[in-house]
Amino acid sequence: MTPPVFGHGHLRLYILSLLAERPQHGYELIQSLEQRFGGTYTPSAGTIYPRLAKLEEDGLVTKIADGRKTVYEITDAGRAELASREGELDGIEDELTDSVRRLADEVRNSVNAAMKTLRADLASAARDARSETRASTTSTATTEGTEGTEGTESAEAPETAAGASGPSGVKTTALGAREALRDAEFALTEFRHEVRTELRGRTARGELTPETVADLRSRLDEVRRTL
Repeated sequence: MTPPVFGHGHLRLYILSLLAERPQHGYELIQSLEQRFGGTYTPSAGTIYPRLAKLEEDGLVTKIADGRKTVYEITDAGRAELASREGELDGIEDELTDSVRRLADEVRNSVNAAMKTLRADLASAARDARSETRASTTSTATTEGTEGTEGTESAEAPETAAGASGPSGVKTTALGAREALRDAEFALTEFRHEVRTELRGRTARGELTPETVADLRSRLDEVRRTL
């Protein structure tokens, strides 16, 4: 299991450092954190807003209304807090670098494993399609050869039919399989990112249960069996 990205109290301090760069509203802070982690970690609103409320309560940030949005801005007290904990903040940056690397490795390994399974399944389907094409071509050639024994033109018909539906048919099938593989790889990568983000959000909210994971595994197995 992946350990928490931030140590105790570190996310609060890191949010304060982000606000020191520029005033931001809650969703912008979520995006800033996601960018810092290269998309491998996205905190939920339930993670960010309670910490902003605590920072405001402690007088380290203030908030102003900007239309329908609430923008948070660091105070002088907040900047003094950052200055006094500069060494701790440097340590957090080092931890973040390690976390990003670890999370990226996990995502890469998971995607690679899924891709290997998907490629194997698609390759098997492509082989089955080529086999069916060859079997259909052979059957057509045999049938037309038997029916065309009375004349030269009829005898040549099977050869023409075989030429039209043989190698070119196989090439068409292989090309379609490669295009399908590219589409499937893109869809799988996009799906993986969306599901991972949702699972991390549920974990942050304390909503991820073993039953949910078991149900996800079952549904993924069902999808894989339908390929």
